[in-house]
Amino acid sequence: MTRVALYARYSSDSQRDASIEDQLRQCRERAAREGWTIVETYSDRAISGASLIRSGIQSLLADAQAGRFDMVLSEALDRLSRDQEDVAGVFKRLSFAGVRIFTLSEGEINELHVGLKGTMNALFLKDLAIKTHRGIRGRVEAGRIGGGNAYGYRVVHRLDARGEPIRGEREIIAEQADIVRRIFRDYATGKGPRRIAAELNRENIPSPTGKRWNDATIRGNRAISSGILNCELYIGVIRWNRQKKLKNPDTGRFAYRLNPESEWIRTEAPELRIVPQDLWDAAKRRQDKLTGLYRKQIDGARDAMHTARQKNGGLNATHRPRTLLSGLVFCGCCGGSYARRGQDRFTCTNHMLGNGCDNARTVPGKLLETRVLAGLSERLMTPEMVTEAMSAYTQETNRLNRERRIAAETTRRDLAETSKAIAEIVRVIEQGGWHRALSDRLTELEARQDSLAARLADIPEDVPDLHPGIAETYRRRIERLTETLSHPDQALEAAEAIREVIDRIVVTPGDKRGSYSITLQGELGTILDWIDRTGKPGYKPKPDTAQSRLSVPVEARACPEHLLPVSFTIGG
Repeated sequence: MTRVALYARYSSDSQRDASIEDQLRQCRERAAREGWTIVETYSDRAISGASLIRSGIQSLLADAQAGRFDMVLSEALDRLSRDQEDVAGVFKRLSFAGVRIFTLSEGEINELHVGLKGTMNALFLKDLAIKTHRGIRGRVEAGRIGGGNAYGYRVVHRLDARGEPIRGEREIIAEQADIVRRIFRDYATGKGPRRIAAELNRENIPSPTGKRWNDATIRGNRAISSGILNCELYIGVIRWNRQKKLKNPDTGRFAYRLNPESEWIRTEAPELRIVPQDLWDAAKRRQDKLTGLYRKQIDGARDAMHTARQKNGGLNATHRPRTLLSGLVFCGCCGGSYARRGQDRFTCTNHMLGNGCDNARTVPGKLLETRVLAGLSERLMTPEMVTEAMSAYTQETNRLNRERRIAAETTRRDLAETSKAIAEIVRVIEQGGWHRALSDRLTELEARQDSLAARLADIPEDVPDLHPGIAETYRRRIERLTETLSHPDQALEAAEAIREVIDRIVVTPGDKRGSYSITLQGELGTILDWIDRTGKPGYKPKPDTAQSRLSVPVEARACPEHLLPVSFTIGG
């Protein structure tokens, strides 16, 4: 019995999902004629064949290594890949796994097919790119758009005399054109992109994507002409071929690089102008001024970092968090991160950027840090809290281990019974008792056998059972750690170690001015890893330690009156 995996792909948005089904239907018909058993089907929709960064083909290659099938059946070799290197790589990996490739177009694939078809496909892609590039250039030189659509315009759909669609035509949308001119006026008169975006959002004006505005949509990148303020189409200029798209051979992803200015194509389209020239020039002058100030700030920051590295003996100060709370504080209203604003205050970045959060409350950094540390020592690190949390974590981990063991044992038992049934049918057939029902049943049992074997292989290994005494170990380590916080020469290292047991600090404004609810969240899996590492010689804090997937909620305890209201959650 030949076990076959089917693979289908289409790459163009103009094609339909039915293309996948058409390919698979033809493959199923061929498999039925040959008597092959289809055990799995893989597909990739609207994804280019010039890259292997596709979930379907990656799953196929992984399952081939696991021995799930004997042969791959596809419509043609270029369905697997059109890239020469990738075609050869797929062929080598499948051959190593003992898996053959068979296509409806070429038959069984060998080294000759890989070499010839790979070359032909590469030439096809290159020729297609040249023709596409030439066609778009002609369109741009004729005064039509060569790429996507910009905010303020709609695509014009009409046919030529031969009934072919005329591509690249645009017309101005009056309502959006008013918004574009407003953005340029506001920016030229001193408003920043962040404030402009916030005002547009308050008026519920949809962004180019139909969602909320943000400052990046307005500011963009001047070097590549992205963003509202840099779109030359607003002054009736179509500029094309400023950059080229190249595929990274290692990742398969695309990167963009600027072309020489001599290769740029510039065409006047005065009928598409939205922004008057004097307003455009005023916005550009302000951009030039701000760019000069920004460069001075960058140069100053670079000099300061260089000086800091010299003082630190060559160590890069940016590798160490600036404060105990850097990167840990989040808004309880919207979930966005908090960032330092000014000398010593934290604020919600979504509110600051005008992204829809109404939490305008800022929190003094020193006050927040002091109360978080006090809360840690008086709440999260109490023997009762530690014992309850670790006990719950131990019980949950051990329960999951028991469930995994039961599942594995049940699967092994089913696999043994299936293998026994297969052996019995084979014995009957060998004694001359063959008939079609037995053959069909044998095929079903063999498929079930493969499925059970795969399921057994996928069952994860046990997490080591936790000893209940780990709670006492954690308590002793935390006591020693909190003691070091009071020593100036050890406080920084101890603070970084404490970062290892905190995932998030969630700040929610209270009803009264100056009141907050502060929630600390930490993963017990992270804490257990921390316990293991702090017990070893030469331990150094690692603030970015990976988190465990298991977390257990623990209720808050009473808070001393001199502290702000604080609720602590482990695994929140």
